[in-house]
Amino acid sequence: MKLIDALLAKLRRLDTIEMRCERMQEALGRIEARQLAGALQGDLRESEFRTFSQWGEDGIIQRLIRTVPIERRLFVEFGVQDYSEANTRFLLLHDNWSGLVMDGDEANIESIRRSDLFWRHNLKAHRAFITRENIDELLRANGVEGDIGLLSIDIDGNDYWVWEAISAIAPRIVIAEYNARFGPQRSVTVPYDPAFARQRAHYSMIYYGASLAALTRLGQRKGYALVCCNSAGNNAFFVRRDCMPAGLSEHSAQTAYVAAAFREARDEQGRLQFLSPEEEARLLDALPIVEVEA
Repeated sequence: MKLIDALLAKLRRLDTIEMRCERMQEALGRIEARQLAGALQGDLRESEFRTFSQWGEDGIIQRLIRTVPIERRLFVEFGVQDYSEANTRFLLLHDNWSGLVMDGDEANIESIRRSDLFWRHNLKAHRAFITRENIDELLRANGVEGDIGLLSIDIDGNDYWVWEAISAIAPRIVIAEYNARFGPQRSVTVPYDPAFARQRAHYSMIYYGASLAALTRLGQRKGYALVCCNSAGNNAFFVRRDCMPAGLSEHSAQTAYVAAAFREARDEQGRLQFLSPEEEARLLDALPIVEVEA
C-alpha cells in the first residue's frame, strides 16, 4: 500500500508540473500576442511565434484575427491528434474562441475530452476518419454551418479533395498544409482515395497532400486569396476575398512558396533517410500524381 500511495503521489506531482508548464506556455503566448498587437504591418511571417502550434502558426493566426474582420469566433480543425499541438488551441485558451476538433483515433479524442480545457472552454471533440464524402455531414451533425472564423486542415493525405468538397461552412481564414516537395510551380495532388493513410500509401512518408499551386488554384475557385506561408514551409494561409483588409497582400504560389527545411523521408524499415530535395523529388516522380487544372 505504501508503494502504491507513493506512486500515486508522484503521478499527482507530475500532473501538477504538466499543468504549470502549460500555464507558462500560455503566459509566454500572451506576452507575444501583446507585443504583436502594436505591430500589424509588414511580412506576416515576421509575426510568427509558437505556443501550441507545431511551428510559428500561432503568431500568424493572431496577426490575421486582428486584421481580418471576424464576426463569429468559431473554428474547425481536423487532424489534431490529441490536441496538445494544434493551430487552434491558443485561439481557444487565449482568445476564448469556440471550436470543433476532429481526429480519426478514438484514444486521441478521449484524451481531449478528459483534459481540463474540454470543460473550461466551449470545445467539441469528435472522432471521425474524414473523407470528401462525409465532411459536410460531420460539420452539420456537430452544429457547424455557415460563416465561421477559421478552418485548419491537416490530414496528411486528401487535404485538397476534402477542402474542395466543403460547402457547409465559409471560413474567413483557411490554413491548409501543403507538400513543399512538389515545388512552387507544379499544380498537383495525390489521387483521391477515401481510405488514404500516409503511412500505408508509401513507406517514405513523403507521399501525401497537394502542392501549394494546387491549393492556391482551389482557393481562388472557392473565393480565397493566398496571403502567406509559414517559414517552416508546410502551412499556407488563405483569407476569404470578401473580408480581405486593405493592408493585406495577396500572393501567387510562386511568390509565397517556402521550401521545407525539415527532412522526414523514411526507408523501408522506417528509419529516417535524410534525403536531399532532389532525391525526394525523384522518389515522388515515380508515384501516381494528379495534375490540377485552373
